Amino acid sequence: MEPTASEIRIDAAPLLRVYQDGRIERLLGSQTVPPGLDPKTNVESKDVVYSQETAQSVRIYVPGTVVTSAQKLPLLVYFHGGGFCIETAFSPTYQNYLNALVAEAKIVAVSVDYRRAPEHPIPAAYDDSWTALKWVASYYDRNGPEQWLNRYVDFENVYLSGDSAGANIAHHIAVKTSKEKLDGMNLVGIILTHPFFWGNEPVGDEVKNPAVRAIIEGIWRLASPTTSGSDDPLINPIDDQSFGSFLGCKRVLICVAEKDILKYRGWYYCEKLKNSGWDGEVEVMEAEGEVHVFHLSKPCCSNAVAKVKKVAEFMNQGKA
Repeated sequence: MEPTASEIRIDAAPLLRVYQDGRIERLLGSQTVPPGLDPKTNVESKDVVYSQETAQSVRIYVPGTVVTSAQKLPLLVYFHGGGFCIETAFSPTYQNYLNALVAEAKIVAVSVDYRRAPEHPIPAAYDDSWTALKWVASYYDRNGPEQWLNRYVDFENVYLSGDSAGANIAHHIAVKTSKEKLDGMNLVGIILTHPFFWGNEPVGDEVKNPAVRAIIEGIWRLASPTTSGSDDPLINPIDDQSFGSFLGCKRVLICVAEKDILKYRGWYYCEKLKNSGWDGEVEVMEAEGEVHVFHLSKPCCSNAVAKVKKVAEFMNQGKA
């Protein structure tokens, strides 16, 4: 019997479903909010197209105090999570998080929207993220059309960050900066929150959760249908022999959550980085009793507030 168009071809709940006719139903991460002035934090944001070819945009955030100051501020380039498949840079969860972080840290943030799988499988997310970073770097001579980047950014103090799949992207973009130098931009550090890395061989207590392991592997194969599997260097860069050799920065902060199975990969990243010959500084912050990306769903809880303060402190310690 032939399947009907309404039948489910791929069930990746709770993220999304793909139907026989190609229709994609995203079950999470579809809500968006406009940019503008946030009255709670006095942070202002705007959307700017960074790629005419793909029509992708970034959302730029500046603290309210910047307008009256001639001081240049550290820059955070942020990549959202969602398994490469859901969420956008315009989600209310990311708007709330970055408003709070920009206000606390007194930084400029550029939140990158990238094409998502399965419509645009890997490597589209990495390609778009690199294009966005190159676009930002092109403002180092302060002669571009976007005045916020011209006026307020200290290009000697640049950080990359992201959560989950976005943390994965941040790592790979940092590596790429060491191989393809961007004029005028100095990458000081990366902040990886609950990073989405994986591998065939279990790490820590991952072996105790075969069902969860299967879900994680399924999400990766949905995002990257041509992958070689869970030891693909894109999802498992940590076991690569050159890990750490080409990381284009000297400071790394890894944030993990106690009840998140991905925490073992975060600690493993730290251990391998320390033993790789890389001559930078790496630290881990673990949130007790918390689950994956808790800071987005519970932004006012004590652990989420502490995380924002830690990231702010990490960035401001690195000022040149």
